[in-house]
Amino acid sequence: MMPNNTAVHKRLADSTARLADWKQWGPYVAERAWGTVREDYSANGDAWNYLPHDHARSRSYRWNEDGLGAICNRYQNLCLGLALWNEHDPILKERLFGLNNG
Repeated sequence: MMPNNTAVHKRLADSTARLADWKQWGPYVAERAWGTVREDYSANGDAWNYLPHDHARSRSYRWNEDGLGAICNRYQNLCLGLALWNEHDPILKERLFGLNNG
């Protein structure tokens, strides 16, 4: 059994007591939707065809986030996500295409 006086235990105790705010920034962004069906508001439940990849960049999502990785403050008032540009396409790449959850 590990002793309770390690550096990790001290950091956790300091964070709980708000003596040190080392958890102010981190990967706390709300549920990511990588490789999953987006929100489905279709009449027939065909989620995969309701929101194609080309339309995804023009939508704002109600229930989850997009991005290739993100960090935010603990309250999600400021979220910073990565987007890439290949200097050829007219859009930034902020989601992985062709990835499924199966």
